[in-house]
Amino acid sequence: MLLTAFQSVRNHSIALCANLETEDYVVQPTLDASPAKWHLAHITWFWETFVLVPYMAGYQVFHDDFSYVFNSYYETVGKRVLRTQRGNLSRPTVAEIYRYRTYVDEHMARFLATDPTDADLRDLIILGLNHEQQHQELLVTDIKYTLGHNPLLPSLGIPIIEYPANPVSAPITLPEGIYEIGYRGGMPGDAIPFHFDNELGVHKVYLAETTLAGQLITNGEYLEFMAAGGYRHFGHWLADGWAWVNANAVQAPLYWHNVDGQWHYYTFGGLVPVDPAAPVSHVSQYEADAFARWRGTRLPTEFEWEAAAHLAPLNWGQRWEWTNSAYLPYPGFVTAGGAVGEYNGKFMSNQLVLRGGSVATPAGHSRPTYRNFFQPDKQWQFTGIRLIQA
Repeated sequence: MLLTAFQSVRNHSIALCANLETEDYVVQPTLDASPAKWHLAHITWFWETFVLVPYMAGYQVFHDDFSYVFNSYYETVGKRVLRTQRGNLSRPTVAEIYRYRTYVDEHMARFLATDPTDADLRDLIILGLNHEQQHQELLVTDIKYTLGHNPLLPSLGIPIIEYPANPVSAPITLPEGIYEIGYRGGMPGDAIPFHFDNELGVHKVYLAETTLAGQLITNGEYLEFMAAGGYRHFGHWLADGWAWVNANAVQAPLYWHNVDGQWHYYTFGGLVPVDPAAPVSHVSQYEADAFARWRGTRLPTEFEWEAAAHLAPLNWGQRWEWTNSAYLPYPGFVTAGGAVGEYNGKFMSNQLVLRGGSVATPAGHSRPTYRNFFQPDKQWQFTGIRLIQA
């Protein structure tokens, strides 16, 4: 089962890059968006460094210098190229990175054919599968950022529907009471159940009676905010958000362009008119919070969101939904030893939690307890807005 899952995940990473030209693989227009070829090499480096080197007898690394250029943030593993310099890596070439992937994949296939039974090793491999799926989502959003900042705004076939229909559901009311938060087991249909360490520590929270909207905020609703002067009136914004708006001259969500008085947005199909019925996307937490204040309400906490998701269908999975919860450890959180312990815990500062998943999230990679996290100014993910009913 692990070999089949490994090959499926690895093939999907390549499929996402199928329509890229060689030049597209190298560009890094912002610190947040890594080049496509770096992603492909990094997720290969993960398998080589954490599985093949320590566990496969006689394995020889593909290239001695690749750990330096394709390590992301693992201090335990050693020195690495600064994140800001990833776009300067004209070498190794794209072709060499694909040879690297083939070399590692062949060794992983032989290794996994033995069907390792050690529980810790199997957990590490499952973590690696989910790590690669995280990078698949980043591949999609980083490629979009690269092409979306190309003056030609080129079209590129990516197998996702960026702006799906926004189903209308009834609001979900949480009765006042005590709720359990945290990972309690796999979801029905999970072939290989998984959770990250930041989901552990089931604990109880008290929630006042609250009603969450059944539908994400649409482009049409967000256009009303913009037309009402949402980006011009400081009263809607927290101080950091207002400073961000003014410092960056923000007037609309990321990828929106005013063309002859009509708003368009960049998609993988090129520049198209904004669909007022589709869920708004590529908004920062600053924008989501300001919109909520303009509406006279607020964003849910991550605990309200999770409790509601267990109570009734939220139709989640179209957009990563901003909450107003700081990304902090659950009670009893323990950082694992070694490099694996650097995965989530060391980022629990100055970040906010998002829940749900997006159209770019690989199938089976999210769940109601999944805790994504970014700084509040970030827009490049498929982020959206769900409100507490006013």
